[in-house]
Amino acid sequence: MKAARLYGARDIRMDDLPEPGNPGAGDVLLRVKAVGICGSDLHMYADGRIGDTAYDSPLVLGHEFMGEIIALGQNATDGNHHPLKVGQRVAVDPTTPCYHCEMCEHGHPNLCPNHTFYGVYPTDGALQECMIVHARNCFPIPDSISDGAGTLLETLGVAIHAVDLGKLRVADSVAVIGCGPVGLLILELAKRAGAAPLYAFDKFAWRVEKARQLGALAWNVDDTNPLHKLQQATGKRGADVVFEAAWADESVQLAAEMTRLGGRLVLVGIPGDDRLVLQHSTARRKGLTIVMSRRMKHTYPRAIQLATSGGLDLDGLISHHLPLAETPEAFAMNARYETGVYKIIIDVQGRRG
Repeated sequence: MKAARLYGARDIRMDDLPEPGNPGAGDVLLRVKAVGICGSDLHMYADGRIGDTAYDSPLVLGHEFMGEIIALGQNATDGNHHPLKVGQRVAVDPTTPCYHCEMCEHGHPNLCPNHTFYGVYPTDGALQECMIVHARNCFPIPDSISDGAGTLLETLGVAIHAVDLGKLRVADSVAVIGCGPVGLLILELAKRAGAAPLYAFDKFAWRVEKARQLGALAWNVDDTNPLHKLQQATGKRGADVVFEAAWADESVQLAAEMTRLGGRLVLVGIPGDDRLVLQHSTARRKGLTIVMSRRMKHTYPRAIQLATSGGLDLDGLISHHLPLAETPEAFAMNARYETGVYKIIIDVQGRRG
């Protein structure tokens, strides 16, 4: 079967791999249908690692994905503990916690120190035609959710968890730095939670325009002083809650400066150099609550509910569909942030519908 494997920084090659075989107990065999390219994938692609996790052998990337079940192992039950069936379309949570450690027992599986993660070394991800996944990671999705939107349920889950950490109240003001798919979904969820006004900042004009379409006051950071704009808009008060959803570089300091006295700062982005740079006096003198967002916590049921209840257009965040064979070009395009790129979907089996 065909697979796209990362051999080194900016070196993705199309390979032939053996078929995965039959699933064991508690597992399913999945025909992968669609995979989204994520910012954390771009870290692996551009930097050869993410945080302090590197790889020393070819790795199949891809952790935002969905597919169709083609074989079942014994006792294959989904993330809601319901029996799975051959032919079901499922979105897959990429994280597999141990379920037994202190963090798992306390309801924080996203902090499990014993977890594995599809698409992060040493566990292969979904940029391959078929793969075996744990049944408990699977969440059936209705036909009303497209294959591409099914991959974005993971992105939406990350945004849901970040907004949960923000502890938004009705009429809280919110600022979002970074208007990629996660940042845009945070804006959408903040609006649905009753936050207002919304402010957004990005360096790409098409992303700024998308944030405005969602109802935010939005500015291009390359065209203006973002801190001055926010201070002007808030009477120098700052925003109640600020989400950093960019590349966690100088944007972290900017986010702290944008947060009001006693406000809440949620850090979602991942820095390329694995370093957090923040002026201590800014955070200390403001008495900020700073929260680090780590993936998500059983958010797929809520994400599916949002995607099927109407009004949340996940397909509208998809800018490109490309076949598996063009995965190297897709990553290069995304890494260059070509004009108009939001979310690139790899249609592994060809586009549905």
